[in-house]
Amino acid sequence: MSLSRRNRILLTLSVLGLTGGSVHMASAQDALPPPDFSDEAPIPDAPTEISPENQTSLDMIAEVIEALDAEAARNGNNWQFTLEEQMLIVVTDANAGRMRIITPIAESNTLPEEALERLMQANFDTALDARYAIGQGLVWSVFIHPLDSLTTRDFASGVLQTKSLADTFGTTFSSGALNYGGGDSAGILEEQLKELLEQLEQNEAV
Repeated sequence: MSLSRRNRILLTLSVLGLTGGSVHMASAQDALPPPDFSDEAPIPDAPTEISPENQTSLDMIAEVIEALDAEAARNGNNWQFTLEEQMLIVVTDANAGRMRIITPIAESNTLPEEALERLMQANFDTALDARYAIGQGLVWSVFIHPLDSLTTRDFASGVLQTKSLADTFGTTFSSGALNYGGGDSAGILEEQLKELLEQLEQNEAV
């Protein structure tokens, strides 16, 4: 069962700590509990200094997200924004030097076993830099990359691939990038990436 737009937004706000109180869902039929991180290790304290490389990447991430969604929400160095009605979350960890782009897709316990197998098959061929993953009872689209070496092209491509996996869940299960089956997806993603990079260059020129 796919998440409703309202529930996706509420879930995101809960993950990023952007809600003022408890998260309430629209109805019992469409209800989805917020993620439970109680069993995870505590998040380490923020470093006293962020390396120049990581800071450059964080500044770039902020710039790209602002270009994509002027109403994006930021909490520290984490973001929630919308691209063509698809909600995405960016989580960074300067201590670990990693970043990830994620978006929730469906409740994992509602998927039949063959659907879970299909996700693993997709991770092998049609989902490349972005992958499907399961956590907190949800199916996610996830892109992970080292923070210090992240380029504008890497991040923009990661955003588009993460969105594509969510968009094509249940159909082609494709990140939109090169896949071993051929087809038109690679060309479509490359054109979208080209347009996004051109938009960012225009913003820098202003």
